[in-house]
Amino acid sequence: MLLTKKSEYALLSLVLIAKSDIPQNADALSIQLNISKSFLAKILQNLAKHGILKSYKGANGGFILDRKPEELTILQLVTISEEKIPAVFECSSGELCSESTSRRCSLFPVLNNLQFKINDFLEDLTLKDIM
Repeated sequence: MLLTKKSEYALLSLVLIAKSDIPQNADALSIQLNISKSFLAKILQNLAKHGILKSYKGANGGFILDRKPEELTILQLVTISEEKIPAVFECSSGELCSESTSRRCSLFPVLNNLQFKINDFLEDLTLKDIM
């Protein structure tokens, strides 16, 4: 599966954070997006751990982008959110097929080609593009 709720919520949150001049906290974001606060907090903490967000503690704390939206590709953000490179089909990542099996599979070249095209598209698309 290419995008799960983790990716969707990460991207939606990042758009809101990028549009704001002040730090956005998980409480406010979870209400705006109608998302579980605890699930969203884990997603935001993971993005902070990977240098996408900067977090601030305290009454006026929250999250801000640590980089410019045009520097953040959707492929990078989805890969961080999913904790792996997103695959259209499990076998398109090559993880289920051995090298010898993938050579005999008539679907692998097609799926692999599709995966490369999607990766290229997501690499060219930035957070700024979806804001």
